[in-house]
Amino acid sequence: MSRRRDVLLQMGAVAAGASVTGLAGSPAFGGPAAPAADRPHPDGPHPGRPLVIGHRGASGYRPEHTLASYELAARLGADFIEPDLVTTRDHVLVARHEPDITGTTDVAGRPELASRRRTKVIDGATVTGWFTEDFTLAELRTLRAVERLPQVRQHNTLYNGLFRVPTFQEVLDLRARLSRELGREIGVYPETKHPTYFRSIGLPLEDPLVADLRRHGLDRRDAPVFVQSFEAASLRLLRERHGLRARTVFLTSATGTPFNDPTPYATYLTAAGLRRVRRFADGIGPDKNQVIPRLTDGSLGVPTSLVTDAHAAGLVVHPYTFRAENLFLPTNLQVGTDPTGYGKALDEQVAFLRAGVDGVFTDQADIGVLARELHLAQVPIG
Repeated sequence: MSRRRDVLLQMGAVAAGASVTGLAGSPAFGGPAAPAADRPHPDGPHPGRPLVIGHRGASGYRPEHTLASYELAARLGADFIEPDLVTTRDHVLVARHEPDITGTTDVAGRPELASRRRTKVIDGATVTGWFTEDFTLAELRTLRAVERLPQVRQHNTLYNGLFRVPTFQEVLDLRARLSRELGREIGVYPETKHPTYFRSIGLPLEDPLVADLRRHGLDRRDAPVFVQSFEAASLRLLRERHGLRARTVFLTSATGTPFNDPTPYATYLTAAGLRRVRRFADGIGPDKNQVIPRLTDGSLGVPTSLVTDAHAAGLVVHPYTFRAENLFLPTNLQVGTDPTGYGKALDEQVAFLRAGVDGVFTDQADIGVLARELHLAQVPIG
């Protein structure tokens, strides 16, 4: 029996676990339990072991940014769960991918809320829809989450209407409960979404974020926390004005610049730029194509020097986003012709782990855990 098969069989021995919370605020349905693990180092199960970060929870299996999604990610073995943070009109942080909730809640189907539809300019882009900052928390509680990518993840539409929009406080409470229940520390990896925009309308994200972390005793260097942002200015503000002690990660895009920032992402990722990033961040979260680009035919190429350069600057590297569907995979790792079918996601993630990254953002945490085990066991891929 091959070593790869041995590892897969060992990982497949995990039993079903306990309930998932978030069904209109109540316990919901069960999900797979996480593999047994030692109590982890803040960077993961133990130093030097790459992190598995549940991207928006287990968004490959449940509607994103719901308590059900976060809990399932933890039970599938994720070390960290990742809430994107925006705010309500009464300045309560909630977990949504964007302030525009048109595609992630049932708001468009609520006739009584039709008058709340607005057109706004957010970070230079014109957006029409319904926005969290136009609702109080109590009003937002009347909405229910829906799958953002229904054509890709039809299975997730089964859960449309079951889960409400969670607050960051609820995410932190869930993290604490799951850490106790699973016997291992579950980390939290919050992102400030459009922080310049929210500051411009008098609803800064940084203030309540730091307050919530401190309320939970999580504003420490050794806490299982990374605070991330695509805006360097937000990370600087967190450290310099608010005295944030928890670790921070600068997210980067393959093109463009941070909003209202003259420095391109590409400049931040040069060897000299990374040394400057180290002044306000502990790591980078690059687009995965900045670590291993794709060739002109869409197949996976060879690693750039980014990981080596970042490590030389003292930064960890957590690329995004790893997804199992063919639609998101390099052409040489796709299987069949169905864009929503699963391809060789394990092979892709192992390739990145072997390129030296310190963690991966993944929509399917169980696949990330399997990839890590294959990598650590030095099982051949391909």
